[in-house]
Parts: sequence; C-alpha cells; structure tokens
Amino acid sequence: MWGAHEGMAWWMLFGGVFWVLFIGTLVYLFAITFGRSTRDAQGRPEAPLEIAKRRLATGEISHEEYERIRDTLNR
Repeated sequence: MWGAHEGMAWWMLFGGVFWVLFIGTLVYLFAITFGRSTRDAQGRPEAPLEIAKRRLATGEISHEEYERIRDTLNR
C-alpha cells in the first residue's frame, strides 16, 4: 500500500495506448476483410469499364449514366 501509487501513470498511459492500437488493428482488419475490392480474380486492378458494367448490373447507376461513362472512356 505504501508507495503503490508510484509509477501508476506509466501503466495508465500504456493501457490507453494499448487499447487505441488494439481497436485500430480491429478496424483495419475489418476494412481489409469486408472492404469492396476493385480487383479481378487474378488480383489485377479492375478496368474502369468493367467497374461501370458491374455498377450497372447491380443498379447503382442508370443505363444513361453507363453510356455517358462508356463514351467518356472511349475518347
């Protein structure tokens, strides 16, 4: 009990840093695992037109938007 408070601030600082690093690591791993990938099956970056096709197929963009993107990319 006597002198038990000495050095306690260092442990409190270490505990705070530990939790920040722990939660940051969990967020990073979650983002890597469940993040949207723009790579094809071979690991290469997906072509912009392929991304537009996928977005059209999933309903994210309309057909008119897809045509505008396609025309812009073909210039």
